[in-house]
Formats: sequence, C-alpha cells, structure tokens
Amino acid sequence: MVTQEIRTEVVRCLRRITRAIDLHSKHLLQQCSLTGPQVMIMAEIAAHKEITIGDLARKVSLSPATVTGVLNRLHERKFVVRTQDHEDRRRKLVALTPLGHEHLNAAPALLQDDFVKAFEGLKGWEQSQILTVLQRVASLMDAESLDAAPILTSGKIDLSEHEATQRALE
Repeated sequence: MVTQEIRTEVVRCLRRITRAIDLHSKHLLQQCSLTGPQVMIMAEIAAHKEITIGDLARKVSLSPATVTGVLNRLHERKFVVRTQDHEDRRRKLVALTPLGHEHLNAAPALLQDDFVKAFEGLKGWEQSQILTVLQRVASLMDAESLDAAPILTSGKIDLSEHEATQRALE
C-alpha cells in the first residue's frame, strides 16, 4: 500500500528534476547567452564543419522547421552562415562562424551531457531499470506520445533571444 509520504516524495523528486532542468537552462543563458538547443545545434554543426539543415535536424532529433528557427536566430547573431552546396545548388549548408565557435567554446556542458556520462557509469541492469521506470512515469503523466528531443531544457525549444532572456530573468 502506497502511503502519503511515498506519494509526496515521488512528486518532490519529479519537481527536483524539473527544477534542475529549469535552473540549468537559466544558467546556460546567463553564462553564454545561448539556449540548450542552440548549443546542441552549434556543437553538431562544429562536429561536421558544414551540414545541411535536413541532416542537422535528423542528428539533433528536431524538426527541420524548429532547426530553421534556431538557425535564423543564430544567423542574426552572426554565429552561423548559410552557403549553397557546390555539388547540389538546391541544398543549403550551414557552418559556424569564428564568433559562433568562440561562443560555443565558452558554453558550459549541457545538462544531458553530464547526465549521460553518469548514466553510462551505471551497470546495464540499472540503466534498464531507470528506463523502464521513466517510461512508466511518462505513461502515468499521459506524456508517452509527446514528441521530445534528447535535450534537457525547459519551455519551448525555439525561443527568440528576447524570450530566452526574459525567461532567464524570471
């Protein structure tokens, strides 16, 4: 039989996770004026030197429309450039600028990167158990069908710079 104490502690744990994500998102914005999705996208671009928007979207598990919105904001800040592919003129390539590399290098690690490192240190059975429990929690919250990119961030993925700054100040 589940007691009130257990129910309360489960909800507290969920709240701690939510708060950790929110606090890390705010820290990232204050530290380097970038959102988690922006850092993730910039890191993926840096890993490939140049990449198409479609390939980038697949690599970061976001829709091309969301990636395009993030890239528009990064382009406005002169962190990325778009060029035409020399082999296929219909395709656009995106690359980081020197300023983009500078900001990416100054960014702290993403929360999911630290989590994945710690998670990989667990035994296989522990990893499987955590996955099973989290899938069940998502089901209990009627969230298993929600689309989610593999990034721990709060709020919308495609924030304007103004929205991101406002959220960081809250």
